[in-house]
Amino acid sequence: MCSYVLSQSILVESNEVDIIVLTLQTRKQDVRESRNNITEFVLLGLMENLKMQKIIFVVFFVIYIITVVGNVLIVVTIAASPSLGSPMYFFLAYLSFIDACYSSVNTPKLIIDSLTQIKIISMEGCLAQIFFFHFFGVTEILSTVMVYDCYVAICKPLHYTTIMSQPICHLLVAGPWLGGVIHSMVQIVVTVQSPFGGPNVIDHYFYDLHLLFKVAYTDTFVEGVIVLTNSGLISVISILILVSSHVIILVNLRSHSAEGRHKALSTCASHITVFILFFGPAIFLYTRPSSTFTEDKLVVILCVIITPMLNPIIYTFRNTEVKNNTRRLWGKKVNAGVE
Repeated sequence: MCSYVLSQSILVESNEVDIIVLTLQTRKQDVRESRNNITEFVLLGLMENLKMQKIIFVVFFVIYIITVVGNVLIVVTIAASPSLGSPMYFFLAYLSFIDACYSSVNTPKLIIDSLTQIKIISMEGCLAQIFFFHFFGVTEILSTVMVYDCYVAICKPLHYTTIMSQPICHLLVAGPWLGGVIHSMVQIVVTVQSPFGGPNVIDHYFYDLHLLFKVAYTDTFVEGVIVLTNSGLISVISILILVSSHVIILVNLRSHSAEGRHKALSTCASHITVFILFFGPAIFLYTRPSSTFTEDKLVVILCVIITPMLNPIIYTFRNTEVKNNTRRLWGKKVNAGVE
């Protein structure tokens, strides 16, 4: 009898424990759902003054049109000109295409939002914007490939055609695209796993991880370290490759003629300018922990809007061959249209 009572007591206690565990699991699920109750975000924009927003609309609309038209013009010119078939122009066409796409990720929404008082985007739209922003941002390291092309042309001219063969060029282009996919997927995984709750208002005009971390429900130190390692390291490594490559190039230029040195230095100056304009702001944005990040909207404007517009000017409109082929190509089209 005593053993029977004891067994019944143990059974009751076991049932009570199961009920407690089930209750705790339910509460955890409720808390998890409440922490992820944000389905959309609200942006405060570049500034709240309505008159200034109209000015922003005009300015950035003009910049965006110039960026897209300029970069597409370069792509079409290089594709249609047999004389621009060298690896340098092959890489340049891809870089111009990337610049047009990169500018189209955030700028159109900034232009549209400048005409509205309430700037809202869904969580899905936010994730899409983050993915393509980082995808095309990382593929911008194609400019590093252009530095390598310059290095081979100056330091190993006799082996240039062998080293920079067509299959190798395609692999060098595919590398940044693959890296962009991997990098962007990491950003999305980090974003999806972060619980968001509370205010969904972001004091900026575009979406990125370090901004979303500010509305996260929990401490995002680990996520900040991942972003620091993933995004900041890419920028730092790219800068180191640029510096080391150009040091080697400058050393080898001593044995070249004055005309050859002038042409090579002009190309190197273009690479350095583009790197500073793009990777300088990127290092500023991503090499600091998100918890101590100070929003600087002007830096983002330089990186996201201004640099894609300047790249065609820096790389091509100073290039005589590109300018002559552009005039010849579009001159033929105008004449054909008149006839």
